[in-house]
Amino acid sequence: MAITGIGSGLDIKGMVAALVNAEAAPKTAQLNRLEKATTAKFSALGQFRSALSEFQTTVKDLNSASLFEKRTASSGKADIFTVSADTKAVAGSYNVQVFNLAQTSKIALKGLDDPAAKLGAGQLEIKVGDETIALDITEEASNLTGIRDAINAAGKEKGLSATIVSDPSGVGGARLVLSSTKSGTGNDISVTGTSTATTTGTPTLADLSFTPPAPGDDFVPPTVTDPRAPKVISFARDANLAIDGINLASKTNSVSEAIDGVTITLKAAQSKEDVTNVSTISLTVGEDRAGVKSSLKKFVDGYNKLMSTIGSLTKVTPVGGDSSQPLAGGLVGDASVRTFMSGMRSDMGNPAGGGELKILSDLGISTQRDGTLKVDDAKLDKVLADNFDQVSSFLTGDAGLMAKLENTIKPYTQSDGIIESRTKGLQSTLDSVDDQREVLNRRIGKLETRLLAQFNKMDTLIGQMSGTSDYLAGVLNSLPGVVKKDK
Repeated sequence: MAITGIGSGLDIKGMVAALVNAEAAPKTAQLNRLEKATTAKFSALGQFRSALSEFQTTVKDLNSASLFEKRTASSGKADIFTVSADTKAVAGSYNVQVFNLAQTSKIALKGLDDPAAKLGAGQLEIKVGDETIALDITEEASNLTGIRDAINAAGKEKGLSATIVSDPSGVGGARLVLSSTKSGTGNDISVTGTSTATTTGTPTLADLSFTPPAPGDDFVPPTVTDPRAPKVISFARDANLAIDGINLASKTNSVSEAIDGVTITLKAAQSKEDVTNVSTISLTVGEDRAGVKSSLKKFVDGYNKLMSTIGSLTKVTPVGGDSSQPLAGGLVGDASVRTFMSGMRSDMGNPAGGGELKILSDLGISTQRDGTLKVDDAKLDKVLADNFDQVSSFLTGDAGLMAKLENTIKPYTQSDGIIESRTKGLQSTLDSVDDQREVLNRRIGKLETRLLAQFNKMDTLIGQMSGTSDYLAGVLNSLPGVVKKDK
């Protein structure tokens, strides 16, 4: 690089830099202002769209007929039964009595002296109600442990299991205890053992045979005096209950077909005294008013949050000092925001639906001076209690308020909508700023190169002229007769 300023003694580099900066400054300032304003608006539109999308979700949730079809269900004694209801349930009250729970079958087979003794090869047929499990027992696996394992393997998918219970005193011996998960009258367990191998020993598979006796009216297993005799531990039976005095039976403790859309889960039977005295427990099915109220409050909170965001984006904040520029939000005076707010005010102010409820204030939701919404809980509760169906028609459906609001919001949030189109335009502006900066940098670079060349050429010329001047002065001073001045 050439060393500049030697001939003239001038700061050529500094002079060129000053000229270059002076040339670039106006355009640079213009591009900076454009980039700052565009970036601010780009960011503000992003915040606006995000707030709209969040509020749109709240509006969609409230514009749902299923929200008003939900039902609540309560039991007067949750320790006796619990209850749930789906959209098919009709609001109403019922009186319930629970006489006994559904029960599964459990039996103990004959007690044996030695659980390891072989009972011989053969077949074991186990019935649980109408279902039969047939087992082929080999000689090697004919002791209680082998038989237990065979039953558990075959009965795993059918709800049948077996364990071995041994009396430490030896009086009751060791016995197989069979349990079923299938409740309901007629699903008792019975066992038939058949030996196919000739054996002189005892006992055999036939000793495991047991058919429970018919249960009595109170379903209490009969008393067995022989400590090793097979016995019933529990009979399979139906649950017995009454709804509004109508006696019902259920094979399980989950009763879902008695009342349309209602499932009653039995937990315990009432005491004999309660049943004798015809004590009843209330079961109530009603509209899910609390759920609707919660959704309405979420709507109000979502609307107020949206208004707060729009307020901050369109706010002008004064700054101290007369000459100071105020701080302006990114969407101050923005046409899109003005159009949106006009549409929202129109939707909220014009009647919707065809019933007595026409505007939000009829629900107890009023507009405050600052544009936010406020809920009057007492009025809303009364409207939900007295006109629940009309609240649904006012808010939901094609003519409902939520549909109107959603139609106003949608053009702004959808793909290729108003906001997306504007952000694409702003992005193009930012890209243009980058392109203009590149053009400016190239032009300024060329200017700097040209100025440096010109100034260096001038510097060289000045240097040459200075050298010639010094030479002529030396020649003149050396001529005869020339009187030199004292220095």
